[in-house]
Amino acid sequence: MIQEENFSRVPEQLKSYWREFKDVPSFPALQGNESTDIGIIGGGIVGIISAYLLAKAGRKVTLIDAGKLVDGVTGHTTAKITAQHGVFYFPLIKIMGQEKARLYYDANMAGLNFIKDTASELGIDCDFAHQNAFVYANTAIGAKLIEKEAEAYGQLGIDGGLAKDQVELPFEVEEAIIMRNQAQFHPVKFLAKLVSEIERLGGKVYEQTRAVKILSKNDPVIQTENMSHLSCNKVIVATHYPFNSSDGFYFTRLNISRSYVIAARTTGEIPKDMYVSADMPSRSLRYATDENGEKLLLIGGDGHATGKSKTPTMEHYENLEKFGDKYFGIREIPYRWSAQDLTTLDKVPYVGTITAGYDNILVATGFHKWGMANGAVSGMILADQILGNPNPYAELFNPTRTKMKAVDALSFIKDNGGVAKELVKGKLKMPSKTVETLAKGEGGLVKYGKGKAGGYKDQYGQVHLVDTACTHMGCATHWNDAERSWDCPCHGSRFSYTGDVLEGPAVKPLKKIEQEY
Repeated sequence: MIQEENFSRVPEQLKSYWREFKDVPSFPALQGNESTDIGIIGGGIVGIISAYLLAKAGRKVTLIDAGKLVDGVTGHTTAKITAQHGVFYFPLIKIMGQEKARLYYDANMAGLNFIKDTASELGIDCDFAHQNAFVYANTAIGAKLIEKEAEAYGQLGIDGGLAKDQVELPFEVEEAIIMRNQAQFHPVKFLAKLVSEIERLGGKVYEQTRAVKILSKNDPVIQTENMSHLSCNKVIVATHYPFNSSDGFYFTRLNISRSYVIAARTTGEIPKDMYVSADMPSRSLRYATDENGEKLLLIGGDGHATGKSKTPTMEHYENLEKFGDKYFGIREIPYRWSAQDLTTLDKVPYVGTITAGYDNILVATGFHKWGMANGAVSGMILADQILGNPNPYAELFNPTRTKMKAVDALSFIKDNGGVAKELVKGKLKMPSKTVETLAKGEGGLVKYGKGKAGGYKDQYGQVHLVDTACTHMGCATHWNDAERSWDCPCHGSRFSYTGDVLEGPAVKPLKKIEQEY
């Protein structure tokens, strides 16, 4: 079992189990100017699936990624492919009505079936397995929510229902609900094969090619960080958070949070099905099988708004470790990782034309922590829109949908008020640390000269100083001790301790501050 004193130790390297798979093709950066039919920005599940479908249909596609393919959120997921998104359908019926709630379920099942059928068609060994998915509650309040969710399942004709007696967990639960015939897989193994197919079908792929601007909405040209240009007839922005978020004011329509995952070897039995808790703090469970055939228990959850954790970030990993050790007995934790999640105002993703009048620029974002099934169906919707094919889910996911209920309007006002608050708070906060008092491996706000800076002292004793103002809209970034990054609490941009962009919507690095000696 994990000893208590080990919980406070920061891992030398946080890494995702999925990214241990090495057989992902590598590609050069785009150098110079090129033209294509469809330019796709973002090498995650949405970008790769849409590129594959369009290339398969005979269209000329070019896929670019700011870093390495599947190295973003897609490579840092729990990789459940499921239409069960916690206690979801009961509130969704209230927001959208019964017909659209059922359509949302069908859309996610279509995404699941696309992954299953494509893996079978192309002979992809991606550890795909059908699983039952459970939401469980440990409290009376959570149990009441699950009972309401079961009523919604009945109204919508979903294959599932109350299933407390079918739960196989090492602790008692108050209530549970099952959704049958869901799935899990290895996303990187699946997408690596699709990338090879894109190449075989004549598509082009470039890595280390950060898009910073789309010039012209009618005849779009993607401008990259190194001033290369990609001329396109259509552009798909599949960057998780749209880097061009001012087109359609997406920064006012998305909530951003982070959640955490550990993959553990255990002494106790690992559940065969997938589980997520209805209560907070959230807990998500599934298994994965490593290269030696040994099962790993994936424990996820402990989320919070990005840049707004009330405790040091490492404590979220520690909370998952303590939970796992208490109920499953942890022998070893070879992998730890985290991911960023975006949620729309009505909890349904934005997929399609980015905003009115921008018919040649499409987007997919806001998967509410459930990006595998949603990501697959998004790729299908985007490909169909470009090819002129009807898609039964396009209108449901349409980013320009105008219906906003009172609860959405309140969320809109609250979030934008929060941005203003963060802008002011960041200016007022004064540090207690100095460059000299930073320990090796420590970061945070430090006094510097007559002002302050973001500082990090590496293992060699070198101090890296940056201006902590986010280059997206100027909010003050907060130090993340687990990932050693500067995270923006306003719109979720993240930067390395040297200031490089890790996640958008920011496209420019934090300003480096040269030390005076």
